[in-house]
Amino acid sequence: MKDMEYMQLALEEARKAFEMDEVPVGALVVKGGIILSRTHNLMEALRDPTAHAEVLAIREAADKLGNWRLEGATLYVTKEPCPMCAGAIVNARVSRVVYGCRDEKGGAADSLYNIPSDTRLNHQAEVVSGLLSEESAGLLKDFFRSKRKGPGIMITKSA
Repeated sequence: MKDMEYMQLALEEARKAFEMDEVPVGALVVKGGIILSRTHNLMEALRDPTAHAEVLAIREAADKLGNWRLEGATLYVTKEPCPMCAGAIVNARVSRVVYGCRDEKGGAADSLYNIPSDTRLNHQAEVVSGLLSEESAGLLKDFFRSKRKGPGIMITKSA
C-alpha cells in the first residue's frame, strides 16, 4: 500500500468517528507494510480528553509490538496533530507522520508549532502534510456545521 491508500483508511476511521458524534479524526500506524493500529477519536465515548485518534493509535501499535518505541513506523492521521499528540509522536519515536488537513488554531506539526521536527528534542519525525486535505477538512466542516445547527426549535403561539 502507498500513502494515499493508508490515508483513505484513516478517512474511513474519521467517518466512523463522525457517525459516533465524535470529532471526525482517524489515524493508523503502519510499520513495514503492516497496519499495527487503526482507530479514531473516542473522547466522548471514553470520557477521556486524551482519547485522540493519534494517541489511541500509538498506544495500540506499541501494545501490538510489545515495545513503546515505534521507530520505523508511520502515523497517518486526517488532521494535523495537536501539541499533546505531537508530543506522543516524539515520545513514541514515530519516524514519519502523514496528515491530511492543517489545524490553524491548534496544529503542532506545521501550523502553530513544529514539535515532531524540532531539533531541540531528542527525536524528530519526518512530517508530510496535505494528503487528502480537502476530504479531511470537508468532513470536519460538515461535522461542525451540523453542531451549529443544533436541534430544531418549535415556536408556538399562545392564545
